[in-house]
Amino acid sequence: MRLSSGTAGRRGVVVVLVAVLLLSTVTGVAAAQSVRGASGTIVVEEGQTVSSVDALAGSIVIRGTVTGDVSGAAGTIHVAEGGRVGGSISGAAGDVRIDGEVGGDVIAGSGNVQVTETATIGGDVSVGAGYARIDGRIDGDVRVGAETIVLGPNADIGGEFRYDAATFTQDPAATVAGGVVEDPNLRDNVGSFRLPNWVTAGYGLLANLLLGAILLVLFPSFSARLAGRVSDESAKAGGVGLLSLVGGPILLALIAITIIGIPLAVLGAIAFGLAIWVGAVYGQYAVGAWALRLLGRDNRWLALVAGLVGFALLDAIPVLGGFLVFGALLLGLGALALELRNSFRTRRGSGPSDRQTTFEESFSDSQAGSSAERTTDSQ
Repeated sequence: MRLSSGTAGRRGVVVVLVAVLLLSTVTGVAAAQSVRGASGTIVVEEGQTVSSVDALAGSIVIRGTVTGDVSGAAGTIHVAEGGRVGGSISGAAGDVRIDGEVGGDVIAGSGNVQVTETATIGGDVSVGAGYARIDGRIDGDVRVGAETIVLGPNADIGGEFRYDAATFTQDPAATVAGGVVEDPNLRDNVGSFRLPNWVTAGYGLLANLLLGAILLVLFPSFSARLAGRVSDESAKAGGVGLLSLVGGPILLALIAITIIGIPLAVLGAIAFGLAIWVGAVYGQYAVGAWALRLLGRDNRWLALVAGLVGFALLDAIPVLGGFLVFGALLLGLGALALELRNSFRTRRGSGPSDRQTTFEESFSDSQAGSSAERTTDSQ
């Protein structure tokens, strides 16, 4: 996930991100050599030393010493006066404030950025913000894109100061060794920040678990039958999934050829994307259900967790993990298509049931459905 420094995109992403982060009210004080994880507030206290901070938090506050880098997404990232970061700072936040010392670079996408008169930065500064005030010592170059930029009287820039802003103010007392340059193309090309892989993977897993839980609650019988179909007709499900994945975009392109078909193609593309997501979750859930059945267990919730967590771990394996996740997608997408077809065929014959179908029943229903389909086709 990339957070762009473009004004509209940056503000939208930061607002959403910060809103999620601030739901947490847990306060964590750094007490280990390396701080990783999610918390309401992460604080490196005065007199305390840690090797690095890599976190998703409501606030990241450095009052002590971080010998390495600070990286994260937060409502606030603050290096207090007396605080020291030996490496670099890279992050996305509502507010970034540097009052202390940073040995490396500062890369930030933020609503507000302040480098105050007590700050010292040994490297370069690359910032995309709504408002930026630079009033401290920076040994390297500065590249800032913002709506409003203020270069204060205590600013001491060792390199070049390059900026893009709707409003720019430079105090006469500011010192810039490399000169001040206005660059109209800068605003969308600074302050980019890539979230750590564990953050994107963790939120992806949570989103999949939430979708899976919704599917199991709203469509318990359908979900159980789909799991049985993956187990009993894996080759057929995988083949139909591949055809659906390839044929879907082709069909949408044919629909979009006509002007009347363009709105339908747009709606179809949205539906197709949602179907792929649902198919991926169903496929991983179905594999988890199959694995549990081999162990003699009948628990749809455990199957959901086992399947999704298991594939999230497998996805971390280079190359092989991607193939396994793709295989689960084909199984789930194909089984989803087959089960939807079967449900439409039998809808008039019997009404929907609210009864929770067990895995054992779903496997029997899938086998019976396959036999019935073969008999119908032969006739």
